[in-house]
Amino acid sequence: MANREELYGVLDAYLSALTQRDPSRAPMAPSVFNTENNVQIAVGDGLWNTISGRRDNYDLKCADPENGQVSWFGIIEEWGNPAIMALRLAVTEQGIAEIETIICREFEFGPFPDIEGYSAPRRLMLDDVPVEQRVPRARMISIADGYFDTIQLNDGKLFTEFTEDCDRIENGLQTTNTEIEGYPIARMGTGPQFELGQYIYDDRLRDRRFPLVDEEKGIVCAAGFIDHSGSVTDITWTDGSRHKSLFYFPHSFVLLELFKIVDGKIAGVEAVFVTVPYNMTSPWLGEQAYIVR
Repeated sequence: MANREELYGVLDAYLSALTQRDPSRAPMAPSVFNTENNVQIAVGDGLWNTISGRRDNYDLKCADPENGQVSWFGIIEEWGNPAIMALRLAVTEQGIAEIETIICREFEFGPFPDIEGYSAPRRLMLDDVPVEQRVPRARMISIADGYFDTIQLNDGKLFTEFTEDCDRIENGLQTTNTEIEGYPIARMGTGPQFELGQYIYDDRLRDRRFPLVDEEKGIVCAAGFIDHSGSVTDITWTDGSRHKSLFYFPHSFVLLELFKIVDGKIAGVEAVFVTVPYNMTSPWLGEQAYIVR
């Protein structure tokens, strides 16, 4: 069983091999299950053909020695064009057995990604949680799952707890406690936004997975989909005010998302997601056909 330092070493070797476009430089297992933006592809295809660099300023790592999992959020470049990337690796005694990558490029829906805003990881996400403020692994997953329950058909009810200063970053853009033109709810904190029922148009948060739990850092790395049917266009918040939905056509978001949990509350959220066809299925569910290298 690999420890944190060993998992980080495998991650660094993978990222180095990726930027050199040479999979043979990474400690791969004999067979690897690899997806990029929710599509299974061969190792060496996709981003391996286009990456031209990796920025050093954003280097957010988490590790789960118990399950042999390690993740990375940061910025890569393709022919000089920046994109935000989330990565999860599963590491066995034979090497890297799973690679899950989400890449948010500049043509993504809405104001995403915000490359300039993604200047450095928050200290909150990097620091260990004091031992007395940690909660058991199963409880951490339950708290993160409660976030998904809250956002699904959001009607103002909270199924998890947030710290008062909990901020959410989505594809590099802070969407809480800030100013975003045309999006006044961004002035509010994470909990108060949900209490207004702003996200009632999020029809389903499905195919949830929680592959990585970093107990020392208090972080859960989760995966799943947010489905938008486009059927809800007129919204009434719990305060009685009326608003328009951001979404008016069917589509889904596939995501990798980090939840920082301190003393049983979500203290920070960080997500990378991209738009995929409505109700697109996950290659990570059911029997996986590993590609033999």
